[in-house]
Amino acid sequence: MADILWKMGAMLSSDHSSVVPINLFVALLCACIVIGHLLEEQRWMNESITALAVGLCTGVVILLTTGGKSSHLLVFSEDLFFIYLLPPIIFNAGFQVKKKQFFRNFMTIMLFGAVGTLISTAIISIGATHFFKKMNIGSLRIGDYLAIGAIFSATDSVCTLQVLNQDETPLLYSLVFGEGVVNDATSVVLFHAIQSIDLSHINSSIAAEFLGNFLYLFISSTILGVLTGLLSAYIIKKLYFGRHSTDREVALMILMAYLSYMLAELFYLSAILTVFFCGIVMSHYTWHNVTESSRITTKHAFATWSFVAEIFIFLYVGMDALDIEKWKVVSDSPGTSIMVSSILLGLVLVGRAAFVFPLSFLSNLTKKFPYEKIDIKQQVTIWWAGLMRGAVSMALAYNQFTRSGHTHLHGNAIMITSTITVVLFSTVVFGLMTKPLVRILLPSQKHTASMLSSEPSSPKSFAVPLLSRQDSEDNQASHNVPRRTSLRMLLSTPSHTVHHYWRKFDNSFMRPVFGGRGFVPFVPCSPTDQSVHQWQ
Repeated sequence: MADILWKMGAMLSSDHSSVVPINLFVALLCACIVIGHLLEEQRWMNESITALAVGLCTGVVILLTTGGKSSHLLVFSEDLFFIYLLPPIIFNAGFQVKKKQFFRNFMTIMLFGAVGTLISTAIISIGATHFFKKMNIGSLRIGDYLAIGAIFSATDSVCTLQVLNQDETPLLYSLVFGEGVVNDATSVVLFHAIQSIDLSHINSSIAAEFLGNFLYLFISSTILGVLTGLLSAYIIKKLYFGRHSTDREVALMILMAYLSYMLAELFYLSAILTVFFCGIVMSHYTWHNVTESSRITTKHAFATWSFVAEIFIFLYVGMDALDIEKWKVVSDSPGTSIMVSSILLGLVLVGRAAFVFPLSFLSNLTKKFPYEKIDIKQQVTIWWAGLMRGAVSMALAYNQFTRSGHTHLHGNAIMITSTITVVLFSTVVFGLMTKPLVRILLPSQKHTASMLSSEPSSPKSFAVPLLSRQDSEDNQASHNVPRRTSLRMLLSTPSHTVHHYWRKFDNSFMRPVFGGRGFVPFVPCSPTDQSVHQWQ
């Protein structure tokens, strides 16, 4: 009996010891939100840098209170990041995206996000191999050098997107946003492809297999996301849960979105691409099939979870930067660690520039109208937007160079600490300079039209007349075009483009089956029924 009581007491104390750090972490998240709100009008700060600074300060306090043994409350876990934190961020990105701008620039986005990432990975890998072999930092293999290229090609455009206005600069925002998501997906796919292929004997068949796997992952992941989104739209349209309970609608949307991510993980596909395109399809079909209250709830729920997940990641990165175990291994050669971090930062700058400016030139050759082309100021902004490295780089670096959460190998420890240094430096220094740079290169455009969008970015937008939305977009898209009337005529006249044929197919076949804008389930005397039908 005494033994049983002792075990129960140990279990209770263990549970309580795990509750304490969770309480502290939640309190820190609240502090980050409050401080971020107070600093919202600051010219230099943003939410990411605020969370990073709070994490660093907290890490210092924990180091002092524990006598230098630890600097963080929770142990970093790839499962925590890839399964719980990343899905809401990527899904909300697809759910909130302005689809017309995204698909209008789809080829340019894929050019930057896929081809550009391959170019950047190649340059960083070749540069790391050239410099690090001369420095003799440790026993790194060819797979490690290729992984370094994929790790440091993963961008984090959060800082730039926080200061870009989706309505004032729709072209630039869609390019930076779309390229960031496709870039992360490409980096993760490349990283896993590198790990799964035997790189000891590289030949043409291995290269062909690598390319085939890459294309298979891209296409299969996209199709899975689209199918999951269409399934959710069909179920909600046919059953219309909102007639009895809006909670079921909201729950089904959330669970179907998460299901798409986990199915991709189950079938070893790119979960980032899957959940991103699932978000796009859900915003185009499913979101319009639910009641008004469910639209408001889901929109704010997805945005809130994404916001909290981003703060959580940066807060942890700030605390983990002071992890004493990793720094002890490299403490005997601080100069080497600084040199490695500097080389990686230089390679990131060069690798980014090597594809942004040439690919922008190629993209401009295919554009007919001046407002569609990417000018030099926008190219510099796109280049700058991709210099920040964040949580994806951290997670991939831990996957490649750690053993059970930390490492005692000198080369691996240097790569982990260098990754932390690059993430901190790029986020803080480049992030602090983002707002002033954007204000200098892209002065705010004052539009006479209201800030309405051509896409239903708000649950209230379905009650706005279609002509107002169209005129608003025309005003926004044509601020650099001298003859706005000509552009309006062009946009109002159907042209035989991919978008034109897709719209015809969508209206004729997709929306009758899966719903979407214009579909209103018949519930007599319901508020949704009355508010929507007055515009029909």
